Amino acid sequence: MNIVDVIRTLAGFAWLGAIGFGVLAVIRASRNQSAKATGSTVIVLLVVAAILTTLGAGLVFVEASERGVVRTIRAGGIRSDALGPGLHWIIPVVESVVPYSISNQTYTMSAVAGEGQVQGDDSIRARTKDGQEVIIDASVIYQIDPAKVVRLHIVWQNRYQDGIVRPEARGVIRDAVSQYGVEEVVSTKRAEMVQIISDELSASLAQNNLLLLDFVLRDIHFSEGYAAAVEQKQIAEQQAQQAALTVEQKKQEAEQARQVAQGQADAAVIAARGAAEARLIQAEAEARANQLLAESLTPALVQYQYVLRLAPGVQTIFIPSGNQFILPLPDTSTPPTATPPTTTP
Repeated sequence: MNIVDVIRTLAGFAWLGAIGFGVLAVIRASRNQSAKATGSTVIVLLVVAAILTTLGAGLVFVEASERGVVRTIRAGGIRSDALGPGLHWIIPVVESVVPYSISNQTYTMSAVAGEGQVQGDDSIRARTKDGQEVIIDASVIYQIDPAKVVRLHIVWQNRYQDGIVRPEARGVIRDAVSQYGVEEVVSTKRAEMVQIISDELSASLAQNNLLLLDFVLRDIHFSEGYAAAVEQKQIAEQQAQQAALTVEQKKQEAEQARQVAQGQADAAVIAARGAAEARLIQAEAEARANQLLAESLTPALVQYQYVLRLAPGVQTIFIPSGNQFILPLPDTSTPPTATPPTTTP
């Protein structure tokens, strides 16, 4: 309670006291009792009540969150400057004050009953560039420009919310939505669209002595038909993603099998190469052994080995007459030559 309210309350009590004492004075006078003191009290209370009433009517206290527009019956009908916060004096009866709040105000338009200033569905229905209908819930946070309160009062008075904020917001939102496709409104260009709405709405409100503090795009709905189509599209996309995942999995399995087969083939090649190398080494070793053996053979050694090989299997020897007892040993010094057959003439 500010001082003006206190003064007006005291003035009210003074008037009640004056009336009460006046009634008491009449009662005493009707009973032939002295009413002089009572009458004096009534006069004092009347004077005090009149003074307090005059003060209460002339003093105006403006809150820190308000500005006061002074209306007057003099020329012009209104003071050029609004009253700032604090205690002010105006001429009673001749002038009066209309307070305007400069605090932040929110105007909400929603499809949900009870959320906005208008009961029932107050959402914005707009058409996108590709002809789809979208339903938008939004809030406009604004305030009265403290330096232009008098102009606002002259043009709109207390009708600025329904006369400016609501229609301008709805119109700007519809214009912005019409510049984008439905997919852009929902996702890729949503932030850009909100920025366009904020800029255009801020300029429009500024022309009408209001300041836009923020624009909130609360929600975007679709018609039932389009929502069903979007749901089917999402299902199809999910199925396509699942199919692509399955294909990728099969590719990985095929690649894994190919790598296993490649590994087995490489192992077989390595094994074959190892066997071939081992065989080659063995052949080289055998060739070297044969070479060394051939180099170590002598005629005497060959004859000796011949006798050794012959002796165990010989049990009976027939020797023609006139030949030596021991058969001639093979001659290893020169290879045998074929004797041409003789012909008898």
